[in-house]
Amino acid sequence: MIEKMAFIGAGSMAESILTGILASDFLAKERIYVTNKSDHNRLAFLKDHYAVKQTDDTKEAAAGADVVVIAVKPHDLEDAVTSIKDCLNADQLLISVVAGVSTDAISGLLDQKIPIVRAMPNTSSAVGQSATAVTRGDFAGAGDLQTALALFNTIGTATEVAETSMHTVTAISGSGPAYVYYLVEAMEKAAVQTGLDYDTAHDLITQTIIGAGEMLQTSSLSPSELRDKITSPGGTTQAGLEKLDDHHVQAGVEKCVEHARERSVELGKKL
Repeated sequence: MIEKMAFIGAGSMAESILTGILASDFLAKERIYVTNKSDHNRLAFLKDHYAVKQTDDTKEAAAGADVVVIAVKPHDLEDAVTSIKDCLNADQLLISVVAGVSTDAISGLLDQKIPIVRAMPNTSSAVGQSATAVTRGDFAGAGDLQTALALFNTIGTATEVAETSMHTVTAISGSGPAYVYYLVEAMEKAAVQTGLDYDTAHDLITQTIIGAGEMLQTSSLSPSELRDKITSPGGTTQAGLEKLDDHHVQAGVEKCVEHARERSVELGKKL
């Protein structure tokens, strides 16, 4: 049972996870501590909005916590880990949601055998719909993995993957919501330019995205088969898809994922 959880880092990812945890009643708010490097206003906001405990002292937050979640930017990771490593022990679980950084790199900063689970959720955790991949480091046991899976299952779905796949996971499910929002922005702009009011366009496109996601999740058909079922020869869908092909959109998406993955690799190499 988790008696205390600490978030080192209080940005949007930490808040998304925090929101999901509290909405699912996975852990009571008074058992959760948040801290960050220097943004006192941000800590005050989280305390006021979520009624969690906040402190400017990272050691106070981490000391005695069953689970410590590191949710900082990659360039802040070394400072964050260094600030708490003296108050950690092998009975605690460290969960990192830092993009690109391996469990081995974090272990090197800790210089002790602390169980580490690396996770890549996305911001849909705020509404309980994150697609989270997790992988465990050398010192994390099956129980540590199950704790992490249980935690992230409260904010969506959680899947164990090999650590070698985490850069790709970062590029697809970690960054993926932004790609979907980018597509929605383009569809909304096109709808408004052709005379539809924004609110109507937004509602129709949002429900279309939700419905397509549900079909992908529940149907036995592949994405290409689902697409073919909508695409009548000579019809409107075919006309639209042909224009996407003219603009090499599929190749662009492939390059998008490839470049995001490469950036994840680069971020990990800086430690």
